[in-house]
Amino acid sequence: QVQLVESGGGLVQPGESLRLSCVASQSIPSHYAMGWYRQAPGKERELVAAITTGGSTNYADSMKGRFTISRDSVKNMVYLQMSGLKPEDTAVYYCTAAQYLTALILGRVDHWGQGTQVTVSA
Repeated sequence: QVQLVESGGGLVQPGESLRLSCVASQSIPSHYAMGWYRQAPGKERELVAAITTGGSTNYADSMKGRFTISRDSVKNMVYLQMSGLKPEDTAVYYCTAAQYLTALILGRVDHWGQGTQVTVSA
């Protein structure tokens, strides 16, 4: 069973940047997409961004231009660079892996991390 472990969350002020990292406990098959979901208090989980081994990406509209997802398949890691953070970005961010990009976008996730808290507040 693959384990995903996130790091990099914390408390930042509006407008600041933060980089989340996620490492997988074992090699992720090349056809798997990896990505990030988030869940804010009282809201449903939503897709943040996803990426394939080949580098194809998908972003939620509200994150486009502010967030950048990247992946290092050799190190079994995925990253989320977040800039221009807003209070509404406050949420628990989850690292995810799924067979194929479409599956991940549709929420058919095979593996979830435990989540890392991001709080944006003045």
